[in-house]
Amino acid sequence: MKGFTLILVALCTFSCATIKTIDPPQNHLNISQNGKKSYCEEIPRVYSGVSYNFCLLYGEPSKTVNLGGSVNKVPLIVFDTVFSVVSDTVVLPYTIKMQADKGSLKVN
Repeated sequence: MKGFTLILVALCTFSCATIKTIDPPQNHLNISQNGKKSYCEEIPRVYSGVSYNFCLLYGEPSKTVNLGGSVNKVPLIVFDTVFSVVSDTVVLPYTIKMQADKGSLKVN
């Protein structure tokens, strides 16, 4: 039971991209990193957390690379992406229905 609780807490903590993209207001997202905008125009609702993280990387160039810190020189965005894959898979029935009903998420 402790292991399950630890996994649940880790999913909630690290899968921030999935949490941001599950049901954003007015179906719009603002994706930016250090004030630099993403070139993405929209992302699908299915595996939206993973798509969100890739859109963070696909943006205006920056002279400094700061993806929110690192652990043992591994950027936190890598951990978030791995946990977002798991979280996106868990919510897959919901996101498939939302994709069919509302379409993709628009990126500002």
